[in-house]
Amino acid sequence: MGRPAVRRTIRRDLDPATPGGDASSAPEDTRLSRANKVTLGAFFAALVVLVAGSLVHLPYAVTSPGPIVDTLGTQEQDGKQVPLIAVSGLPTYPTDGALDFTTVSIAGGPGYPVDLWDVLGAWVDPARDVQPVDEVFDPQATQEQIAEENSVQMEGSQQEATAVALRAIGQDVPTYITVAGLTSDSKAKGILRAGDRFVSVAGVDVRQAQDVVDGLQKVEVGQPVDVVVTRGGKGGERVQAKVTTVAGQNGRTALGTFLRLDHDFPATVTINAGAVGGPSAGLMFSLGIYDKLTEGSLTGDRRIAGTGTIDDAADVGPIGGIKQKMAGARDGGADFFLAPADNCDEVVGNVPDGLEVFKVSTFDQGRAAVEAIAKGDTGALPRC
Repeated sequence: MGRPAVRRTIRRDLDPATPGGDASSAPEDTRLSRANKVTLGAFFAALVVLVAGSLVHLPYAVTSPGPIVDTLGTQEQDGKQVPLIAVSGLPTYPTDGALDFTTVSIAGGPGYPVDLWDVLGAWVDPARDVQPVDEVFDPQATQEQIAEENSVQMEGSQQEATAVALRAIGQDVPTYITVAGLTSDSKAKGILRAGDRFVSVAGVDVRQAQDVVDGLQKVEVGQPVDVVVTRGGKGGERVQAKVTTVAGQNGRTALGTFLRLDHDFPATVTINAGAVGGPSAGLMFSLGIYDKLTEGSLTGDRRIAGTGTIDDAADVGPIGGIKQKMAGARDGGADFFLAPADNCDEVVGNVPDGLEVFKVSTFDQGRAAVEAIAKGDTGALPRC
């Protein structure tokens, strides 16, 4: 019989001087790989948390400072820079400085949900606010409906700002109430049209929206009412009709029409505000139009920002997001800010460092504040 085969194991100690020859390298490599595993695991855990947080949509709206826009400056339109305020039919004059309207960015409405990280970031940022989304947006409204409403409000604010500024330079600006649209249950379909100007309702001459309401209360819900309108703009066809009334808010007699205040302007004023919506730029629009239509500098080359609605009587009304608008104004370089008097309780304690805030209740007060700022004489101006 031959000798059984013997398996031999040869152990070779590597020379520490040769690459890979350090006898301690194997244990160290093992320790490093474990550390790498821990690091990699922590990375993937953090990634999972980040992704999960971004996928969790919360029923909140986050309000943040938006950009400021100079009413005396230009905006891009169709690839060109055009004046934000353009006037034809009346002489205009050079301006300087800036009259900025302020904006607010709101995330969380229809089509723009916020995630966990949006909400957490806003909670630790003093310039941002978090509110239940139903307090900011109508829960039944769609993204398109909200955009349409904002657009209508912006158009109305531009009209009223134009009327206020033109009257401030002595121009006559007649007003009239028009049909803006019809409700789904209106009996005026086929009788009244969008754009019709009310002359009278139930024998009551119509000069403001309340006149329509007052005239309608002369008849019971479901009864016909005499309505006189003009159709086709100023000097248009006079139309007399009987319209069956419907039930409106609180059971009051209504026509089933949406009403709008319109004007006959002696000049054409175009405001190119871009995609901004809502009514809160009215005050700054009126000041910008007035500055362009009057000789000399209204601002004294100062950068003045502000906010506030404006109505046909030249009264300044409150707005939302005053804290964010003041922060945005300061971030944009404004040193002075005009705030509606009715927002003063929100102004106090939220004024950014370096920003002087003055309260205004009317267009005339706003104009007087800008003139005082231009002269550097603000000591007597009212503040919140």
